[in-house]
Amino acid sequence: MARRSTFESRVVPFLFGLLIGAGMLYFFLPGPGSAPGKPQPETARANRSQSAAPAAATLETVRARGYLQCGVSQGLPGFSNPDDKGNWTGIDADFCRAVAAAVFGDPAKVKFRPLSAKDRFTALQSGEIDLLSRNTTWTMSRDTSLGFNFAGIIYYDGQGFIVKKKSGIASAAQLNGATICTQTGTTTELNIADYFRGQKMSYKILAFEKNEEALGAYDGGRCDAYTTDASGLHALRLQLKDPSAHAVLPEIISKEPLGPAVRQGDSQWEDIVRWTLFALVNAEDLGVTSANVGEMAKSQSPEIKRLLGTEGAYGEPLGLSRDWAANAIRAVGNYGEMFERNLGLKTPLAIPRGLNALWKNGGLMYAPPIR
Repeated sequence: MARRSTFESRVVPFLFGLLIGAGMLYFFLPGPGSAPGKPQPETARANRSQSAAPAAATLETVRARGYLQCGVSQGLPGFSNPDDKGNWTGIDADFCRAVAAAVFGDPAKVKFRPLSAKDRFTALQSGEIDLLSRNTTWTMSRDTSLGFNFAGIIYYDGQGFIVKKKSGIASAAQLNGATICTQTGTTTELNIADYFRGQKMSYKILAFEKNEEALGAYDGGRCDAYTTDASGLHALRLQLKDPSAHAVLPEIISKEPLGPAVRQGDSQWEDIVRWTLFALVNAEDLGVTSANVGEMAKSQSPEIKRLLGTEGAYGEPLGLSRDWAANAIRAVGNYGEMFERNLGLKTPLAIPRGLNALWKNGGLMYAPPIR
């Protein structure tokens, strides 16, 4: 009995201590696929941020708040840019107003949240914004790994380069060994790597968190070229000291379908955003404009009647009124009106419709029918 008591008094506490130590070691060791002191991948950080965001009922949240919280750029003419009075202009900003009009019947019930390329995804994942409408490229990894879904394509774009005319560079093929300025947190760095590797050329990247920093470095002579989406090049060239001294090179090195994004987990809100965009495209297809939307409501065309809510109850499944699409069109016009007002040939950007023309005019803009 004495030996047994000694065993119990010495060995059992020892074994108990081992169990406690093992448990603590398990708790503090990094999980599978990670290493101590090593930054976790963007998708892992994104998933943690996304888990904190509400998974559903965005429409109810927006209505209870009384306005839409929309994430936009920090200033990109033609897409989302504040004027000298602080009023937001651009096709992305107009789309935010269209969604607000569809939800509230009032395009003014939206607050714009300017976001850097680096911060835009976290703001959406965490619930700080309800909608990201910020010249953002739809890619597979963003669509499947970051906790949100793209609701459509508002602008078909592609990445290009701008250079100083005095450099004598007339083609991207002449950029071997060049220093390229760009903004960090975008797809541009990956596209550059693909392009230069494919051309067997060398290059150096200077990346900045803000567009104006990258553009200033290029304008100041620190870089041989600046790169971003081709639409952005047209807009940003206007901000250079002497816009006429710079040329956009002809090569487009990537596909950049830009579109609005929402958090995963709320199919109703995703449908609202998607079908608002589709309604604006269908409106142009059917000849419905901001000026004639009231008169067109009297049309006998079944397609127009369904679009404007005079036949059927197509807003009901979205949780919206019958005239949700009419409200959006009245607020910002159809897709073509938005494009021409913000980006078209009569604007300083003077961008032709190109791929962003309607399908029946040789472009890619095509929307499913409302029926």
